[in-house]
Amino acid sequence: MILRPALAEESAALAAILTAWAAQTDWLPKLHSAEEDRVFMAGLVATGQVTLAEDLTGPVGFLGREGNEVNHLFVAHAARRQGVGRCLLDQAKSAQPVLRLWCFQANTGARAFYAREGFVEIDSTDGRRNDESLPDVRLEWRRA
Repeated sequence: MILRPALAEESAALAAILTAWAAQTDWLPKLHSAEEDRVFMAGLVATGQVTLAEDLTGPVGFLGREGNEVNHLFVAHAARRQGVGRCLLDQAKSAQPVLRLWCFQANTGARAFYAREGFVEIDSTDGRRNDESLPDVRLEWRRA
């Protein structure tokens, strides 16, 4: 697997990962169309803050980060549980002594993953501050 900065021409492939995750997540309100996801990803990739994970088949995941804030971590369905998310997080951990992120409370799989990766819950909300209006948790990792 290769980790590298995402390129503008790859934003549609990354948007497809995001769109597929939303479609496969029954508890998530469907707020955005596939086209809106493509526009969003194009803007995100243009910031230069997206790390792409790719294998021989192409992009399999991505992590968006601003400093110590992980804003996005998504892995294609077929590539899950193969170490992609861990590789992306490990690279972010090597760049920052502290990482923080928000995760929906209902996303039990992601919460278990982050716990295995050393993140601890430091706060929670009722969802009034996010677009989806879903309760979420604030997670933090600190280098030992």
